[in-house]
Amino acid sequence: MKPAPSSLCVFCGARFGTDPSAREVAQHLGELLAREGIALVYGGGGVGLMGLVANAALKGGGRVVGVIPRFLLQREAGHPALTETVVVETMHERKLQMFERSDAFVVLPGGIGTLEELFEVLSWRTLGLHSKPIVIVDQGGYWQPLAALLRGVVEGGFAERTHLDHVAFVSDLKEVLPAIAAMPRSVGFEIRLDRV
Repeated sequence: MKPAPSSLCVFCGARFGTDPSAREVAQHLGELLAREGIALVYGGGGVGLMGLVANAALKGGGRVVGVIPRFLLQREAGHPALTETVVVETMHERKLQMFERSDAFVVLPGGIGTLEELFEVLSWRTLGLHSKPIVIVDQGGYWQPLAALLRGVVEGGFAERTHLDHVAFVSDLKEVLPAIAAMPRSVGFEIRLDRV
Protein backbone atom coordinates (compact mmCIF):
# COMPACT_ATOMS: atom_id res chain seq x y z
CA MET A 1 0.00 0.00 0.00
CA LYS A 2 1.36 3.40 -0.98
CA PRO A 3 1.78 5.97 1.81
CA ALA A 4 -0.91 8.62 2.22
CA PRO A 5 -0.20 11.90 0.44
CA SER A 6 1.34 14.67 2.51
CA SER A 7 -0.65 17.29 0.62
CA LEU A 8 -3.87 17.11 -1.33
CA CYS A 9 -5.31 19.66 -3.72
CA VAL A 10 -9.08 20.13 -3.62
CA PHE A 11 -11.00 21.59 -6.55
CA CYS A 12 -14.55 22.68 -5.70
CA GLY A 13 -17.10 25.41 -6.06
CA ALA A 14 -16.99 29.02 -4.89
CA ARG A 15 -20.73 28.59 -4.35
CA PHE A 16 -22.65 26.16 -2.15
CA GLY A 17 -24.80 24.64 -4.90
CA THR A 18 -28.41 23.53 -4.48
CA ASP A 19 -27.79 20.18 -2.76
CA PRO A 20 -27.20 20.67 0.99
CA SER A 21 -25.22 17.41 1.14
CA ALA A 22 -22.43 19.08 -0.86
CA ARG A 23 -21.77 21.34 2.13
CA GLU A 24 -21.51 18.34 4.44
CA VAL A 25 -19.10 16.57 2.09
CA ALA A 26 -16.89 19.68 1.90
CA GLN A 27 -16.82 20.05 5.67
CA HIS A 28 -16.13 16.35 6.26
CA LEU A 29 -13.30 16.37 3.73
CA GLY A 30 -11.62 19.25 5.56
CA GLU A 31 -12.01 17.36 8.84
CA LEU A 32 -10.59 14.19 7.28
CA LEU A 33 -7.51 15.97 5.96
CA ALA A 34 -6.81 17.58 9.34
CA ARG A 35 -7.31 14.28 11.16
CA GLU A 36 -4.95 12.45 8.77
CA GLY A 37 -2.29 15.18 8.89
CA ILE A 38 -2.62 15.89 5.16
CA ALA A 39 -2.14 19.51 4.12
CA LEU A 40 -4.97 21.06 2.12
CA VAL A 41 -3.96 22.97 -1.00
CA TYR A 42 -6.78 24.84 -2.71
CA GLY A 43 -7.74 28.02 -4.52
CA GLY A 44 -7.59 30.27 -1.45
CA GLY A 45 -11.24 31.29 -1.39
CA GLY A 46 -13.22 32.04 1.72
CA VAL A 47 -16.50 31.48 -0.09
CA GLY A 48 -18.70 28.53 -1.07
CA LEU A 49 -17.55 24.94 -0.72
CA MET A 50 -13.95 26.16 -0.89
CA GLY A 51 -14.39 28.14 2.30
CA LEU A 52 -16.13 25.24 4.05
CA VAL A 53 -13.29 22.79 3.29
CA ALA A 54 -10.68 25.30 4.46
CA ASN A 55 -12.56 26.23 7.65
CA ALA A 56 -13.07 22.60 8.62
CA ALA A 57 -9.40 21.76 8.05
CA LEU A 58 -8.26 24.80 10.04
CA LYS A 59 -10.68 24.04 12.88
CA GLY A 60 -9.24 20.53 13.05
CA GLY A 61 -5.69 21.89 13.35
CA GLY A 62 -4.74 21.14 9.75
CA ARG A 63 -2.37 23.01 7.48
CA VAL A 64 -4.16 24.94 4.71
CA VAL A 65 -2.40 26.55 1.76
CA GLY A 66 -4.45 28.83 -0.47
CA VAL A 67 -3.27 29.93 -3.90
CA ILE A 68 -5.20 32.93 -5.16
CA PRO A 69 -4.79 35.52 -7.91
CA ARG A 70 -4.47 39.12 -6.80
CA PHE A 71 -7.66 40.18 -8.62
CA LEU A 72 -9.74 37.75 -6.54
CA LEU A 73 -8.21 39.13 -3.35
CA GLN A 74 -9.24 42.60 -4.49
CA ARG A 75 -12.81 41.30 -4.89
CA GLU A 76 -12.61 40.12 -1.25
CA ALA A 77 -13.08 36.48 -2.21
CA GLY A 78 -9.96 35.30 -0.35
CA HIS A 79 -9.88 33.47 2.97
CA PRO A 80 -8.52 35.77 5.69
CA ALA A 81 -6.94 33.19 8.04
CA LEU A 82 -5.07 30.43 6.19
CA THR A 83 -1.83 28.81 7.30
CA GLU A 84 -0.25 30.14 4.12
CA THR A 85 -1.62 32.33 1.34
CA VAL A 86 0.22 32.39 -1.97
CA VAL A 87 -0.74 35.38 -4.10
CA VAL A 88 -0.17 35.01 -7.84
CA GLU A 89 -0.91 37.23 -10.81
CA THR A 90 -2.82 34.90 -13.13
CA MET A 91 -5.16 31.92 -13.10
CA HIS A 92 -2.49 29.97 -14.98
CA GLU A 93 0.04 30.59 -12.20
CA ARG A 94 -2.57 29.58 -9.65
CA LYS A 95 -3.12 26.17 -11.23
CA LEU A 96 0.61 25.53 -11.60
CA GLN A 97 1.27 26.42 -7.95
CA MET A 98 -1.57 24.16 -6.77
CA PHE A 99 -0.25 21.35 -8.97
CA GLU A 100 3.34 21.70 -7.75
CA ARG A 101 2.34 21.81 -4.07
CA SER A 102 0.11 18.71 -4.19
CA ASP A 103 0.57 14.94 -4.22
CA ALA A 104 -2.97 14.17 -5.41
CA PHE A 105 -6.22 15.86 -6.43
CA VAL A 106 -9.77 15.54 -5.11
CA VAL A 107 -12.73 17.07 -6.91
CA LEU A 108 -15.96 18.02 -5.13
CA PRO A 109 -19.01 19.61 -6.79
CA GLY A 110 -18.27 22.86 -8.53
CA GLY A 111 -18.82 24.88 -11.65
CA ILE A 112 -16.88 25.97 -14.71
CA GLY A 113 -13.70 26.79 -12.78
CA THR A 114 -13.71 23.40 -11.08
CA LEU A 115 -14.15 21.66 -14.43
CA GLU A 116 -11.34 23.70 -15.93
CA GLU A 117 -8.97 22.80 -13.09
CA LEU A 118 -9.89 19.13 -13.31
CA PHE A 119 -9.48 18.93 -17.08
CA GLU A 120 -6.08 20.59 -16.98
CA VAL A 121 -4.59 18.08 -14.53
CA LEU A 122 -6.39 15.21 -16.29
CA SER A 123 -5.01 16.35 -19.65
CA TRP A 124 -1.49 16.55 -18.22
CA ARG A 125 -1.97 13.05 -16.79
CA THR A 126 -3.02 11.57 -20.14
CA LEU A 127 0.00 13.23 -21.77
CA GLY A 128 2.31 11.53 -19.26
CA LEU A 129 3.38 14.79 -17.60
CA HIS A 130 2.57 13.51 -14.11
CA SER A 131 1.28 10.44 -12.28
CA LYS A 132 -0.59 12.10 -9.42
CA PRO A 133 -3.93 10.49 -8.52
CA ILE A 134 -7.18 12.28 -9.38
CA VAL A 135 -10.30 11.34 -7.40
CA ILE A 136 -13.78 12.72 -8.01
CA VAL A 137 -16.22 12.54 -5.08
CA ASP A 138 -19.59 11.79 -6.64
CA GLN A 139 -21.77 11.60 -3.56
CA GLY A 140 -25.32 12.25 -4.70
CA GLY A 141 -24.59 11.67 -8.40
CA TYR A 142 -23.59 15.25 -9.28
CA TRP A 143 -20.70 14.05 -11.47
CA GLN A 144 -22.54 11.24 -13.31
CA PRO A 145 -22.93 13.36 -16.49
CA LEU A 146 -19.16 13.94 -16.40
CA ALA A 147 -18.47 10.20 -16.05
CA ALA A 148 -20.76 9.57 -19.02
CA LEU A 149 -19.03 12.30 -21.04
CA LEU A 150 -15.59 10.79 -20.40
CA ARG A 151 -16.84 7.34 -21.44
CA GLY A 152 -18.34 8.92 -24.56
CA VAL A 153 -15.02 10.54 -25.46
CA VAL A 154 -13.37 7.11 -25.30
CA GLU A 155 -16.19 5.36 -27.17
CA GLY A 156 -16.07 8.09 -29.80
CA GLY A 157 -12.41 7.34 -30.46
CA PHE A 158 -10.94 10.57 -29.08
CA ALA A 159 -9.15 9.06 -26.08
CA GLU A 160 -7.63 5.73 -25.10
CA ARG A 161 -9.56 3.36 -22.84
CA THR A 162 -6.61 3.52 -20.41
CA HIS A 163 -7.24 7.26 -19.95
CA LEU A 164 -10.31 6.37 -17.87
CA ASP A 165 -7.90 4.79 -15.35
CA HIS A 166 -6.38 8.22 -14.69
CA VAL A 167 -9.40 9.37 -12.70
CA ALA A 168 -11.38 7.51 -10.03
CA PHE A 169 -15.00 8.25 -9.17
CA VAL A 170 -15.99 7.45 -5.58
CA SER A 171 -19.36 7.84 -3.90
CA ASP A 172 -18.19 8.32 -0.32
CA LEU A 173 -15.37 10.22 1.39
CA LYS A 174 -14.27 6.99 3.09
CA GLU A 175 -13.14 5.82 -0.35
CA VAL A 176 -10.94 8.85 -1.15
CA LEU A 177 -7.66 7.84 0.51
CA PRO A 178 -7.94 4.15 -0.52
CA ALA A 179 -8.63 5.25 -4.11
CA ILE A 180 -5.57 7.50 -4.05
CA ALA A 181 -3.44 4.65 -2.70
CA ALA A 182 -4.75 2.20 -5.31
CA MET A 183 -4.42 4.45 -8.36
CA PRO A 184 -1.75 3.40 -10.88
CA ARG A 185 1.28 5.69 -10.82
CA SER A 186 2.82 4.77 -14.15
CA VAL A 187 3.55 7.75 -16.37
CA GLY A 188 3.40 5.70 -19.54
CA PHE A 189 2.61 7.93 -22.48
CA GLU A 190 0.02 6.00 -24.46
CA ILE A 191 -1.37 7.87 -27.38
CA ARG A 192 -2.50 6.82 -30.81
CA LEU A 193 -2.43 9.61 -33.32
CA ASP A 194 -4.45 9.40 -36.52
CA ARG A 195 -2.00 10.50 -39.19
CA VAL A 196 -3.40 12.12 -42.33
